[in-house]
Amino acid sequence: MGRSAVPSLADRLRASQEAKQALLQRAQAAAASPEAVKRREERQAVVAARNLRIAARKVEQAHKEREAAERAAREAEARRVEEEARAAAEEEARAAAELQRARREAAEQAEREAILAARRAGRKAKKRRGR
Repeated sequence: MGRSAVPSLADRLRASQEAKQALLQRAQAAAASPEAVKRREERQAVVAARNLRIAARKVEQAHKEREAAERAAREAEARRVEEEARAAAEEEARAAAELQRARREAAEQAEREAILAARRAGRKAKKRRGR
């Protein structure tokens, strides 16, 4: 009789090691081939171009954001100036109305004083006539 058809543990380990070694050699040969190097360089060029486009978009976005911020600041300044002008105009209108009211009150007071003076003068004249 001959040997058994079932391989021993050592035979299986050796076969596994040889298969791994062959696989590694094929992968190294494929990686070192000029076609693989060329494909790798092309992928790197594509990645570099993509990174440049992304960086350009980021720069453009930052530029747009800065312009928007500047525009918002200008608009806010214009609104502030407009509010100040409106407040000053309202204050002037209030002061003018107050002045007009004070003049009207002074005129009414003067008129009341004149009426009272006329009444006093009339009473005084009546008193003199009655004597």
